[in-house]
Amino acid sequence: MSQTKHIHILGICGTFMGGIAVLAKQAGYRVTGCDANVYPPMSTQLEEQGIELIEGFSVDQLSLNPDVFVVGNVVSRGNPLMEEILNRGLPYTSGPEWLADTLLRDKWVLAVAGTHGKTTTTSMLAWVLEYAGLNPGFLIGGVPQNFGVSARLPSPQPSSAGGGFDGCFFVIEADEYDTAFFDKRSKFVHYRPRTAILNNLEFDHADIFADLAAIETQFHHLVRTVPGNGLVVSNGREESLARVIQRGCWTPVEAFGAHASTPSSAGGGLGWGIDSEDRVYFDGKPQGSLRWELLGEHNRMNALAALAAARHVGVPVAQGLAALAEFKNVKRRMEVRGTVNGITVYDDFAHHPTAIDTTVAGLRRKVGAARILAVLEPRSNTMKLGVMKNALPGSLKDADLVFCYAGNLGWDARGALSPLGDKAVVRDDLNELIEAIVAVARAGDQILVMSNGGFGGIHGKLLARLRA
Repeated sequence: MSQTKHIHILGICGTFMGGIAVLAKQAGYRVTGCDANVYPPMSTQLEEQGIELIEGFSVDQLSLNPDVFVVGNVVSRGNPLMEEILNRGLPYTSGPEWLADTLLRDKWVLAVAGTHGKTTTTSMLAWVLEYAGLNPGFLIGGVPQNFGVSARLPSPQPSSAGGGFDGCFFVIEADEYDTAFFDKRSKFVHYRPRTAILNNLEFDHADIFADLAAIETQFHHLVRTVPGNGLVVSNGREESLARVIQRGCWTPVEAFGAHASTPSSAGGGLGWGIDSEDRVYFDGKPQGSLRWELLGEHNRMNALAALAAARHVGVPVAQGLAALAEFKNVKRRMEVRGTVNGITVYDDFAHHPTAIDTTVAGLRRKVGAARILAVLEPRSNTMKLGVMKNALPGSLKDADLVFCYAGNLGWDARGALSPLGDKAVVRDDLNELIEAIVAVARAGDQILVMSNGGFGGIHGKLLARLRA
């Protein structure tokens, strides 16, 4: 363990940095932190852990005199506190690097990377290991309902696998976003996993990546860090991931999803599949059936990835399937926020056209002919730039009506959604959008709200207006 006893975190209220704060506190560090927006729920969670929070980035925070400043990627040059840290030559590091050097060292790290499904798959994998009695640590970009917390330290196991492994397992959501203003590599290159899931790979994060090839390069950096006695679990349906592995892979590969019941030759490894009856296959042999309440083909794929990774650390597939039967999804993943007068309101994190498409399609399979009212806030950096706008109409094809909030957008949402014709309603004012939804909603409708932010509390406001 590092001798650092006090860390001060810049940008502490982000999900990732807040998780690091919780882990550091559990590990016995004194933890303080600051952010431009210190507000619930993260502020409440951190304060409950005894972590002192400071609003803003004032230079007087230097008087805290921590052993090291841990800098989140929300911090850029020009930040007054960061500028003074640089001017005085004080020690600083990034969140991923601090995590890797202090808490992940000697752990068996299981990392879940991909454009979509990272949070859900990481939660599934952590739960399968927990169910199997392995007491994993984890850091997840959401709150898995089986645990109720987004981060915790692991407990050692009775026997170690050797090779520097201390008997502790740590499951981490491995983000491809950049590390810090002074380290433009993806966060996940720091984690050095022994088991790596490559869930899928599409173009995203247009604010930092020029094209898909640039992201593929970062994924290959991750593949380069997995040891020869580790495992890469890769989506066999993704040409982008096939290209990543073809660049060079020094680790066994198990592909999932390419075929239901036949071995896969992707990367020369074994294959995982699932058929229309939810029967799971490995190397062409039936392993049991998936029995759960989750919706969508994307979650079936997430399950295969989690089962493969768990098997690598010794969890039998049958035990993994039993665990998934008791898996509760992450908050904000098709979470029912309430039902009023026969109208159900869901909250989902979907913010990329592919995720929107699979989310709407999953709900369609569940509700049959019932009307789906899709409510969208294009809020991610990529969506705000308008890079994905032409893919939006197709991703919303299974919805009966579409309502889009266009406040603060730099592109024409009305024009982008015009292929949907009268199905699409666009408003620049949130209250006007809510009124437009309430005006047409009727018993039996499914209102699916999709955003990667708080969306102005629209879920509660909708339910209140529906009651009125």
